Amino acid sequence: MELLKRLEQEVDELLDWQAQSQAPNLSQFEDEILAARKEISIAMLEELLQGEEQREPVEAPRCGKCGRPMEGKGKQPQVLETRVGTLRLERDYYYCSHCKAGVFPPGSTVSDP
Repeated sequence: MELLKRLEQEVDELLDWQAQSQAPNLSQFEDEILAARKEISIAMLEELLQGEEQREPVEAPRCGKCGRPMEGKGKQPQVLETRVGTLRLERDYYYCSHCKAGVFPPGSTVSDP
């Protein structure tokens, strides 16, 4: 599982940091742990969201503006800002050529400029 590899990598990096540091204080330990926690949280959220899409495929949605069926454009990269950090995912993308609007179901509407 990719998530376990990521967790092992973060732990290895923490141990390497500790071995190379000259008598780190509590604040330095906290900073390193918090940085690792953020990376692990992002990896967990990415894994869970990707799993949700595979578990429950989305039917082609209708445009929220005009109601027409949207055209599937395949998997596209998407960047999401979340409370745990920036996620980079590949998700199914749908587009309405009439309204020039796209959506990454179940949400995240994107409009062309």
